[in-house]
Amino acid sequence: MADFQLHCFAQSGHSYKAALMLALCEAEWEPVFVDFFNGAVRSPDYQALNAMSEAPVLVHGDKTFTQSGVMLDYLSKQFGKFGPDNEDERLEILRWTLWENHKLNAYQGVYRFLLNWAPASAQSPDVIGFMKGRALAAMKTLDAHLAGRDWIAADRPTTADIACSGYLFYPRDEYQWTEAERFTNIEAWQARVQGLPGWKHPYDLMPAKADA
Repeated sequence: MADFQLHCFAQSGHSYKAALMLALCEAEWEPVFVDFFNGAVRSPDYQALNAMSEAPVLVHGDKTFTQSGVMLDYLSKQFGKFGPDNEDERLEILRWTLWENHKLNAYQGVYRFLLNWAPASAQSPDVIGFMKGRALAAMKTLDAHLAGRDWIAADRPTTADIACSGYLFYPRDEYQWTEAERFTNIEAWQARVQGLPGWKHPYDLMPAKADA
């Protein structure tokens, strides 16, 4: 058995954050498919693993972690990678990790879900338009922050960059972005993230369905 097990599914940007961190740290890990779209997170067995009924869940020996930001912090300390060099950096990493979870990935994730997987009865044009606006506003914030800098929280990649990667690497057509809805600083930063040894696309890193 691998050292780490990540309960995840390929469409989940929050899962991708943890999976990408494991890949970049060259960890011995294995994905455990979560059948989210068929209600697996609401099953008693899964809720015994995570009472929050969410993916991902990271298991390392006798330790179980929920919430991707916690996983990134734990893995950073385990492997001595992508962490802060001082207190100011620690706080800056924390600042962007809290922001991405509340704004960037939260709005992108819900917007993308509504477009691609929500039942027709839940696809309100008003709600979708609102979520799109909030997602674009968050991306504008990140794009402005990245002007004139290579990385989000330090002069090198940190877990803040991995955290903000959550939903940004999924195909643009899953968001129905137009050519006018592009962010050049984010795209340049994405290229730098993709250049990190061990980087993989979410659909290459995690299972989209159970093995036959």
